Amino acid sequence: MRDVGRRAVLTAVAAAGFFPGSRALAASVAGPRPPAAWFGDEIRRIPTTRKVVALTFNAAWDEAGIDSVLTELRTRGLAATFFPTGLFADAHPAAVRAMAAAHGLGNHSHTHPYFADLTTEERTDEVRRADASIRRASGSEPLPLFRFPYSATTSDSIADVNDLGYAAIEFTQDTNGYLGPDGGMSVDRAVRRAVDALTPGAILQMHVGSNGDGVVLDALALPRIIDAALQRGYEIVGLRHLLTPQ
Repeated sequence: MRDVGRRAVLTAVAAAGFFPGSRALAASVAGPRPPAAWFGDEIRRIPTTRKVVALTFNAAWDEAGIDSVLTELRTRGLAATFFPTGLFADAHPAAVRAMAAAHGLGNHSHTHPYFADLTTEERTDEVRRADASIRRASGSEPLPLFRFPYSATTSDSIADVNDLGYAAIEFTQDTNGYLGPDGGMSVDRAVRRAVDALTPGAILQMHVGSNGDGVVLDALALPRIIDAALQRGYEIVGLRHLLTPQ
């Protein structure tokens, strides 16, 4: 059960423009902030009745699909949101700079641990170290959006990242393309999972890495996912454009 009292407090202070962890990097800068309604719980769908869908990509392994994904988005003139880990940013700074050149960057932790196994201090360290690495690699301001490794959320861990000024952004559907052919997935299956999840405000999760087998199914599926969404009358949006100006 969620901690309703703490959630109410977090929502109230967010609405007032003040975050408890105001010394945290994400909360101390004059940049966009998540809407107040995005605090207090994980966000798995944009709260809207409009036919919009957000494309999001995690980056924690290799960079095998980056060029293909960015080229497809650039050709279409579409925005997406990328969630690199700090270790990925350290290992692949050019890839992170390329993402940041046209898209918003969220925070996917530094080492990709299970947050339920960490203390508040350890969670804070994971978020801040990732923030520093992403800033260093991209040369730009990351968004105050956090995605939990493994989508493993708890009420306490959500409250901790909220205290640092981050909204907890999860997803409506993962294409499961990250499993690759060795994990029983295919391009057709990844596309079908995305299309079946289309609903106003849907957030789709994909990955830019191959998870070791060299095949990035999400990069191969992306053109068909975009075509299907557009054919069904959906507008594709970046989460950056939904944030509240400072």
